[in-house]
Amino acid sequence: MNLILKSAKIIDANSSHHNTTKDILIENGIISKIASHIENANNYQEINLKNLTVSQGWLDSSVCFGEPGFEDRETIQNGLDTAAKSGFTSVCMQANTKPVLNNNTDIFAIKGRSANHAVSLLPIGALTMNSDSVDLAELYDMLQAGAVAFGDYKIPVKNPNLLKLALQYTKNFKAVVCAFPLEHQISGKGVMNEELTSTKIGLKGSPNLAESMQVARDLFLLEYTESQLHIPTISTKESVELIRDAKEKGLNVTCSVAIHNLFFTDEMLTDFNTQYKVNPPLRIQTDIDALIQGLNDGTIDMVTSDHNPITIEDKNVEFENAAYGTIGLETAFGALNTLFTTEKTVDFLTKGKSIFNANTHFIEEGQPADLALFNPDAEYTFTKKDILSKSKNSIFLNHDLTGTVYGIIANNKHIL
Repeated sequence: MNLILKSAKIIDANSSHHNTTKDILIENGIISKIASHIENANNYQEINLKNLTVSQGWLDSSVCFGEPGFEDRETIQNGLDTAAKSGFTSVCMQANTKPVLNNNTDIFAIKGRSANHAVSLLPIGALTMNSDSVDLAELYDMLQAGAVAFGDYKIPVKNPNLLKLALQYTKNFKAVVCAFPLEHQISGKGVMNEELTSTKIGLKGSPNLAESMQVARDLFLLEYTESQLHIPTISTKESVELIRDAKEKGLNVTCSVAIHNLFFTDEMLTDFNTQYKVNPPLRIQTDIDALIQGLNDGTIDMVTSDHNPITIEDKNVEFENAAYGTIGLETAFGALNTLFTTEKTVDFLTKGKSIFNANTHFIEEGQPADLALFNPDAEYTFTKKDILSKSKNSIFLNHDLTGTVYGIIANNKHIL
């Protein structure tokens, strides 16, 4: 793959070309020259786009593609295409397939189905067999096959001794354990945040305590085992405070936040629109403010779209019976870039790479081209025509966003 990016503004704090506008020559997938002007002596393809801005390719640490077993929701091929057109060059795929990704054969199969794509698919193997929180899955074998972490998607480890054993075991080979923060006995049958809005509209609520109690328990186990733990998609002020304290104590803990939990409050549920039914639930503004502060001060390590395609049959039902989840790859950049500066947005979308073993290539001559291409200033209303996923369950439908994505260059390929 040979091409020239023309007049591209570079955003990469690790690059000597940060915040400059340059031509970028890419030959055989390698950045061979960065200069104010590059002559096209070899008649390479030129990419000359409005307000073209480039950064390191982005990572999403939590996506669901359905395949195998739920191809009606999404397929690996279309999911990776969607990720590419949304600026992501690496995605961590969750194990909530059918069958659940339990062993090395499952991981090999997923890696095989995604081979030769521009986007690198990084499988997250199940932490427990069939994600039933009874017995540990074949963790080391899956690691050898290419799994980058282990976790049961949206399913907390009920038995604290089981999580303790997982942390002790994975400590030997430095694998990442993901523990979803929810105490089911406290949450009960809650389907949204427990606050004034849940009382007003008459839906059962799940309190902040259901999340923070589990976070506190898991941090105690982490301190005891002296291992490594990732807590995905926190949503409460209390969770931020607990993790901040744990980091100050020197515990090896990381965490993420779903982008929609930064954008919306639980007041969006007043008309019972199931597109806003997510897990963890939308909280109140106090929680959002704490999450944003946590991102800004480094307590929260990364953001995720928490991309979870759900069919219309599972969403277009009574609120209590609707499935949790929203797609989010297509809106990740536009939503974040609406809330933060473009430089911070890029930082949040790339910070998790080292944790999940994703490629990290700076925008410098001699480096492999691993780039996201975008226009950070384009303002638009996100509608169904902007959805690239097979499922259409977007929480951002009909909301105003800032920033559109052109595509990616990665793995010696480009998708625009």
